[in-house]
Amino acid sequence: MKICIIGASGKLGRYMVQHALARGYEVVGVCREGSVSKLAEFAGRITVIPGKTNDREVIKKAVANCGGVLTVLVPWGKQHYSSGTAQAVLDCADPEARLIFSCGWHITRDGKDVYPPSIKREEKITRAIMRIIPIADIDDQIEACRRIFASNTRWTVVRGSDLEEGESQGLPVWSRHVGDPILQSNMTRRVDFALFMVAALENDELIHEAPAIVGCRAPSALRTPVAREFQRDPNARLFHRASLIEMNKRGENQ
Repeated sequence: MKICIIGASGKLGRYMVQHALARGYEVVGVCREGSVSKLAEFAGRITVIPGKTNDREVIKKAVANCGGVLTVLVPWGKQHYSSGTAQAVLDCADPEARLIFSCGWHITRDGKDVYPPSIKREEKITRAIMRIIPIADIDDQIEACRRIFASNTRWTVVRGSDLEEGESQGLPVWSRHVGDPILQSNMTRRVDFALFMVAALENDELIHEAPAIVGCRAPSALRTPVAREFQRDPNARLFHRASLIEMNKRGENQ
């Protein structure tokens, strides 16, 4: 399958390129012209289309004939970068394409997320800084996700926890809502965030979901007995809190 990775030159984007190539996908990457050199390691293996990710003509060209589109929603500047990027993808991608978007836990779909004080403080501090130095626009990222949630396309919005570098630990676990104890550790390897994004392309259970993820070996994930057992299987599919609860119930009844 041919896929497009929008924001391919960033750290998350480059990991997604690696995972996609490992799975045999034909990859088209979009990044700013000044960042093309960051993709030099993939020369000859991917097609790179330089340009701003909120440029509709760039996106239209990049997503043509793609069965999947992976998009890093970056809230840079005050020029509606995130919402412009999201809208271009929604409008220009094939109607049957799988659309996977990345953002953070601060995005909420139904208002039922329960955020720890640390995340609330971080958002307040970030907003205060942005009022002084307008280098990013959180509200525009929120607007981008609002448009995605309202779309009838085959979308998934992956909400990442805090990120760290390091070797892959495996596919992250997820829940529909921040505040679930399984997410408490609030840490995922960036390489595994990318793995979740790529794996979601072929997981129809995630269509119209906004999974909040955490590393599968994070302490809060490992405190779940079924999760510990699940991680022994390297071929385990994506799973979420509801699945774990049901599996625990079945185990108690045996």
